[in-house]
Amino acid sequence: MEYIKDPMEIERKSFEIITQELGEKTFPEKEGRIIKRMIHTTADFQYADITEISKEAIDSALTALREGCSIYTDTKMAMAGINKSVLKELNCEIYCLVDDPQVAKEAKEKGLTRSMVAMKKAVEDEKTKIFVIGNAPTALFQLCHYIDEEKKSPSLVVGVPVGFVGAKESKDELVKRSVPHITTLGRKGGSTVAAAIVNALLYMLK
Repeated sequence: MEYIKDPMEIERKSFEIITQELGEKTFPEKEGRIIKRMIHTTADFQYADITEISKEAIDSALTALREGCSIYTDTKMAMAGINKSVLKELNCEIYCLVDDPQVAKEAKEKGLTRSMVAMKKAVEDEKTKIFVIGNAPTALFQLCHYIDEEKKSPSLVVGVPVGFVGAKESKDELVKRSVPHITTLGRKGGSTVAAAIVNALLYMLK
């Protein structure tokens, strides 16, 4: 049984296929690297059409990463998928508070989602410049609220929550705001997509 075993060759071949199947559809170099990695993660070419990258998003994110910022993720799944060795090289930290006991306690007392309470704590951390939301629309709604109140001015919001209740609407709210963002229009997204976006940015700095 013949098949490719080398992981680097598998990835190289995968991106070659993606480029071929995109055909005449092209993107600016950095935007293309992000979109192709999203497709690589999902095998879903619709991301070429539904991904929105604001004009300043990539440069703003790369500057923050070079400066050793902290990254907040709304799920441990997204956090697990982001390349830790590159983060370490850049002196960046990454964290998720959704399972924090204090967050769980406060969420139960106030009748809120843990994602909302966790976002409040993340916003209060001055070093946190990049927010990665791949699961919870409530977290993205909450972040938009803090942006409106000028309690936070993120270097980048990766806003790709997935689902049927609030996912599309939360992303619609994000794109209304003049904050650097990368998002997917509609219901699609998820923690793996969020991680793919961040990894694409990290690999630009390798």
